[in-house]
Amino acid sequence: MVTLNKADTTKDKMQYHIRLKPGDVGKYVLLPGDPDRVLRISKYLDDVQEVIFHREYRTCTGFYKGIKISATSTGIGCPSAAIAVEELANIGATHFVRVGSTGALQSHINVGDIIINTASMRNEGTTRFYVDDGFPAVADHFLTHALIQAGMELQNEKQFGFHIGLNASDDAFYGETPEWIEMLSRHKLLNVEMESAAIFSIAHMRDLKAAMVCGVAGNLVTADIDYEGENTALINAWEDAISIALEGIYRYEQQVNQE
Repeated sequence: MVTLNKADTTKDKMQYHIRLKPGDVGKYVLLPGDPDRVLRISKYLDDVQEVIFHREYRTCTGFYKGIKISATSTGIGCPSAAIAVEELANIGATHFVRVGSTGALQSHINVGDIIINTASMRNEGTTRFYVDDGFPAVADHFLTHALIQAGMELQNEKQFGFHIGLNASDDAFYGETPEWIEMLSRHKLLNVEMESAAIFSIAHMRDLKAAMVCGVAGNLVTADIDYEGENTALINAWEDAISIALEGIYRYEQQVNQE
């Protein structure tokens, strides 16, 4: 009996879920959850083309200040984000920046603020297939530092709330009870979202680089949440997060080339 080795079977080939092949993406990939946000990112890129939209995975590729950069939507949650990272890595992507929305867990964080996370509490099941319980999900230091530099510069210009610290990745959006939210807040986590634990863990295990910058959609501690109306502050935060991600990648690339 021959047992399937998925990694060997899919390397350097057309990928099953994202429907991309080598050459379709740059080594840098932004990872929004929402496919529509890929189009928002594309406005910042030169010579941009939409490559494919298959399932939840929408991809465009273009250039930012001469650097080939792609954006691929992951859908919601760690399982689909893990597939995106694995398959993008199979065709040459090496650096990933999640650009998403997040819920604040501390009362001083406002809707529309920007958060850059350095590590994630693994409250999900996907990473258990990659690392042991207790293993930390940590963002790449140097890529994160480049994002922080870009974020500080943009914050000086636009004066938005800007926070750096730890977050949680959960699996169950509607399973987050008031007691659960209070527990996360007591642990001094800044925010909660649903993808970064997998992205950080897989990047570590596959010798890739990953980081994250998010806009705050609402505050779970103060109940400052609007699930019905248009969240203008969040939309503005998406734009800020995209700018930080792209400029952070540019700074990172410049620093790497100087070494």
